[in-house]
Amino acid sequence: MNKLATSERAQILNMLCEGMAIRAVARVTGKSKNTITKLLVNAGKVCSSYQDTALRDLQTKRVEVDEIWSFVYAKNKNVATATSAPEGAGDVWTWTAIDADSKLVMSWLVGGRDSEYALAFMDNLKGRLANRVQLTSDGHKAYLEAVEEAFGADVDYAQLIKMYGNAPGEAKGRYSPAECTGIKKRRVEGDPDIEKVSTSYVERQNLTMRMHMRRFTRLTNAFSKKVANHEASIALHFMYYNFVKIHKTLKCTPAMAAGVTLNLWNMEDVVKLIEAEEDKAPKKRGSYKK
Repeated sequence: MNKLATSERAQILNMLCEGMAIRAVARVTGKSKNTITKLLVNAGKVCSSYQDTALRDLQTKRVEVDEIWSFVYAKNKNVATATSAPEGAGDVWTWTAIDADSKLVMSWLVGGRDSEYALAFMDNLKGRLANRVQLTSDGHKAYLEAVEEAFGADVDYAQLIKMYGNAPGEAKGRYSPAECTGIKKRRVEGDPDIEKVSTSYVERQNLTMRMHMRRFTRLTNAFSKKVANHEASIALHFMYYNFVKIHKTLKCTPAMAAGVTLNLWNMEDVVKLIEAEEDKAPKKRGSYKK
């Protein structure tokens, strides 16, 4: 089997991270769709493993958390009538936690939006922090029990609750956002600085995800067909966002701003991680022919 060169792999991953669909990448590069998908899955596994190890003992002061909706194969209402729907088909939520100062996305979880996933997400976040933080979430009720269970009293936690009215008359439609008529900041635990209670950065990260991952774009056929591919794409995206892409305001990557790394990465560095894992795998030998 022909193996893609490091530069070819880096080019493909860069295209995926800049919002191109798999079929579009296949047309531009001349590589098969299956080759690109396999590279994406392998990259996702390596990126997830690397960040799970690297994003620890973070000296974070302010954390914002949120969830973003997408779906795999079909939306929940259509799964029952879908043909050959795979396991995990339906609505999928991605929980994200961002450092409000360094903009590092330190934790994420793909799954449902219930209290079980909220607790797993908060446990994961807690395990990455080296000190007490100020935490802000929206008004989703699942956060209340999850934060209490994971952090106890060792957190300054507040919720930012948005109140919505009807969509503006000139913008009524299927995806028209409701008008935000006001916000309420509510202290839940500890002593959070009310002036710094915000979810603006994590909500902006939601937009970044939709812009950089084609499968998150609404009203297209580029949605994920398998949960594994969806998770791989998200892990690759955060590797690119945290280590490769220079943040416009910070003038460096979030990983550099957070002290996780001193170096600016490029996509070939990510490919080298993949190749290092491949070198560890046992070599498959063909059958002997006389």
